[in-house]
Amino acid sequence: MTSAGDRRPSDLGGRRDPGETREPGDPGAAPRLRPPRHQVDRRAIGQWTVHAALTALAVVVALMVVVGLVAPGPGWAAATLGAAAAAGVAYVVAMPRIRYRVHRWEVTDDAVYTKAGWLTHEWRVAPLSRVQTVDARRGPLQQAFGLSSVRITTASAAGAVTIDGLDRALAADLVETLTARTHATPGDAT
Repeated sequence: MTSAGDRRPSDLGGRRDPGETREPGDPGAAPRLRPPRHQVDRRAIGQWTVHAALTALAVVVALMVVVGLVAPGPGWAAATLGAAAAAGVAYVVAMPRIRYRVHRWEVTDDAVYTKAGWLTHEWRVAPLSRVQTVDARRGPLQQAFGLSSVRITTASAAGAVTIDGLDRALAADLVETLTARTHATPGDAT
């Protein structure tokens, strides 16, 4: 099985499966919402874990400051900090792994499909005829893990479609591929 980081532009989709993306017998129908095929890069688990740990640590430290300022009885303070620390550990351990299992993406001749989330799941389909801009983003943690996000801005009130956790070379290839397909797709992106 090929990992997400081993895919190249020829593997990014481009094959239209009429039974999945179109209504039967209607070649002009809009793409339908369906599960995307590709998983994000496994290194995303590490990036999301570090981000979650930093977030949990910030919450616990802020709570320690508040407890220190209020100066309640030691039993109440210890219970509050213990509960916050336990919730933080659960978040750090569970969230990245669940998110990795949920996050999916795919590009076809007609659309970009994504599924994201961990507590709530969001499935999106963005027809290429509605794509306005495509760009890659790399924050400091993503750079440390060799990852990127691809943001596809569409003419939709729902906002941009984002694919997080992609290998940086794959993300660059995906931006190039999507840009070329968008220019070749008829439509006014409005």
